[in-house]
Amino acid sequence: MSEPINFRNASYLLSAPTLKECPPDEGFEVAFAGRSNAGKSSAINALTENTKLARTSKTPGRTQMINFFTLSDTQRLVDLPGYGFAKVPKGMKDEWQRHLAAYLENRECLRGLVLLMDIRQPLKEFDRHMLAWAVEGQLPVHILLTKADKVKNGPAQNIRLKIQKTLREEGLGDDVTIQTFSALKGAGLPQLQKQLKAWLTGPVQEED
Repeated sequence: MSEPINFRNASYLLSAPTLKECPPDEGFEVAFAGRSNAGKSSAINALTENTKLARTSKTPGRTQMINFFTLSDTQRLVDLPGYGFAKVPKGMKDEWQRHLAAYLENRECLRGLVLLMDIRQPLKEFDRHMLAWAVEGQLPVHILLTKADKVKNGPAQNIRLKIQKTLREEGLGDDVTIQTFSALKGAGLPQLQKQLKAWLTGPVQEED
């Protein structure tokens, strides 16, 4: 039986430019990805109740790296940078995307991907790349529709259902769950914590 996860225990571990520099491929990891305006840092900081945690990865030289935070000796959160509005040369962007794809498709201890999208601008090109890589790596995805406080609840749920339908039609939705989320209001935090705990506490025999 795994010990209860306390997300407030999260602490910065290291930043890796490629798969080779990542920590040993053991234990359990959940990665967070999103375009640069999706509110990824705010979501990680709300989850861990630490307003400075995700900013660690924003220091110079780490912006194109895979950033690791430990929860325990065997459990980690991983911050993957997105390129929505990043002003980097195309060659550098292409190289980073190769490293990102390698991480998502080959990292054995990666149990799931949290993909963050601004609820007002979902399913952009970057999001579809991430979903395609996740499908390739047989990786479950939990989509956070962030900044849900900017949209009334009825329309927000309609957006969620529309995205679900679109992903199914495109063959990307078989192993994807979706929720609305607001870091500002804390709305959706219990649902996110429940999903992360399920991924981070080891394999579960499902006999439904």
